[in-house]
Amino acid sequence: MEISREADTLRALYQNWTDQMVENPDLTIANLRSMFDEWGQPALEPENVSYKSDHIGGVEAIWALPVGADTSRVIVYTHGGGFAVGSADSHRKMAGHLAKVLGVTSVILHYRRAPEHPFPAQIEDAVAAYTALLDKGFKARNILTAGDSAGGNLAIASVLKFRELGLPLPGAVIAYSPWLDMAMRGETLETNAETDALVGKPILEAMAGMFLGEGTDQLNPLANPLENDFTGYPPLYINAGGAETLRSDAERLHEKAKAQGVNVTLSIVEGMQHVFPALSGRAPEANEELGRIAAWYQAL
Repeated sequence: MEISREADTLRALYQNWTDQMVENPDLTIANLRSMFDEWGQPALEPENVSYKSDHIGGVEAIWALPVGADTSRVIVYTHGGGFAVGSADSHRKMAGHLAKVLGVTSVILHYRRAPEHPFPAQIEDAVAAYTALLDKGFKARNILTAGDSAGGNLAIASVLKFRELGLPLPGAVIAYSPWLDMAMRGETLETNAETDALVGKPILEAMAGMFLGEGTDQLNPLANPLENDFTGYPPLYINAGGAETLRSDAERLHEKAKAQGVNVTLSIVEGMQHVFPALSGRAPEANEELGRIAAWYQAL
């Protein structure tokens, strides 16, 4: 499928990272974090959005504050990066675009990262931030969780943890290209191996090892959200790129949630790479997807 010239900038960035990792197999976690902070480059700055550093429930965070946003509504955004790389700063523009198109605010969590802080540190930080927002007076129905890749996993799994803790659940969940299956059973890991410029089994195995640490099973239901019952789960929007290896994770989540009665929408955009909303503001494919998400949200 023909993709826009703008969309190809994401594929080129991913290919550059892949080439560097192949050429330098001994890159340190500090090297990788520095490299992956370039994830912020493809998105353009959203107009009329300001940012503010903060701590929410003890978790370092960045607020994205669109002009005219409904300040009673907030997205808790968890960034991607295999639970080990990426940051609130690398994803603030992406989260800012999402907040702007939904007409709400967003708080992007700089949660503790693996390998220094393996599972469940990331879930604990999401819970701490969510409960702090409830304590500040935000109504649960006016909170969304959202995230991409590993952060998409956290956006989904944190709600399962809220349910386990007896907390009121958020009004909606949005997951960009979620990486869900730590056992890596998705068929597109094989069928899309040639078209995905970044994500393959070796990188997933390395990231999963850092995330799970020594004692966590690949099928732990909070590390691997596909191992859950989604009955009673909030409305859920999932997207993925047609060219990516993790497409199966999105499809399997959609199938399971739908079978269990969840109001769930799946958007697969052909030709797109992993977390293609990283192109927000730049590529028509990402901007059209934001429009679909906004229409979905407004219809809830």
